[in-house]
Amino acid sequence: MVNDGPIEADAVVIGAGPVGLFQVFELGLLEIKCHVIDALPFPGGQPAELYPDKPIYDIPAIPVCTGQELVNNLLKQIEPFGATFHLGQEVNAVEQQGDGRFFVSTSRGTRFLSKTLFIAAGVGAFQPRALKLDGIEAFDEKQLFYRVSSPDAWAGRNIVMVGGGDTALEWAATLSTQGPNKAASVTLIHRRDAFQAAPANVARMRDLCERNELRFMVGQPTGFESEGDRLTALQVTDPQAQTHSVPLDVLLVFLGLSPKLGPIAQWGLDIERKQLVVDTEKFSTSVPGIFAVGDINTYPGKKKLILSGFHEATLAAFGAAPIVFPDKKVMLQYTTTSTQLHRVLGVAPAALD
Repeated sequence: MVNDGPIEADAVVIGAGPVGLFQVFELGLLEIKCHVIDALPFPGGQPAELYPDKPIYDIPAIPVCTGQELVNNLLKQIEPFGATFHLGQEVNAVEQQGDGRFFVSTSRGTRFLSKTLFIAAGVGAFQPRALKLDGIEAFDEKQLFYRVSSPDAWAGRNIVMVGGGDTALEWAATLSTQGPNKAASVTLIHRRDAFQAAPANVARMRDLCERNELRFMVGQPTGFESEGDRLTALQVTDPQAQTHSVPLDVLLVFLGLSPKLGPIAQWGLDIERKQLVVDTEKFSTSVPGIFAVGDINTYPGKKKLILSGFHEATLAAFGAAPIVFPDKKVMLQYTTTSTQLHRVLGVAPAALD
């Protein structure tokens, strides 16, 4: 007989970014099994979606790694715990039941009854801010891109880039200098000759312009040109109201993210400035049994760093343990010495001298 009822779970984690993946690890150490839901078709969240090749320097004990390398290592770390992933779907309803469990449903009709819920949804249902030119969306994922996934595919191409933040400046520098795989030309367009970016990135951009390896234009995109189904040029109007036609093969747009809580705003949780209010003992929201970790939460002294999210996930897991195992005393153990954790992790203890 096929059971078409909801999936019964100890924990459901919403968000498969770095903090959500580490939440799986910390729950796994406490022998709490997870189901993980994410709107993206792959795990990794913002690092995998927006900056897979950008270096990260502030992960403890890892001097440098790319966003994708961090995600890959976290996925390997949680392998022993057998989490079940439900990707390409968004949670659209959360309702607490009479027995205290949470009914969770997704946009694909997947349903859960879970003892605990962990919201690790980053900035929420984020979307890149789109370039607002009538009809330009016809070239999405053909010649118009809001993220860089395969920079080598654009070697020898004429690239026009719109944006003035760190992401735009870093990719402008990378695509114009990456050896034999560099672009034929890179033109960076920003509305003014000032940037919301790190001084080092601005200095590098200006140096490349002086060496004619990168072109910079001040102006606003006001139109585009096409031939058949091909985008051929971007029209840019400068501060003197003169319009220039900038030929292109590829158009990259980095105008930032537009964070939206989406359905989370309807779940009856305390919210402050589009973030979920939590305590700092166990990172519980205003509803017991629902925890929030990572960029989605707020509390006094909050710092939006991946390593801060790792700390939050640890305390949230211990906060959830009494709910999942009400008759079990959960003790803090160390992975270095605990034979129980060695069993959970599937590793043999190191031999003693």
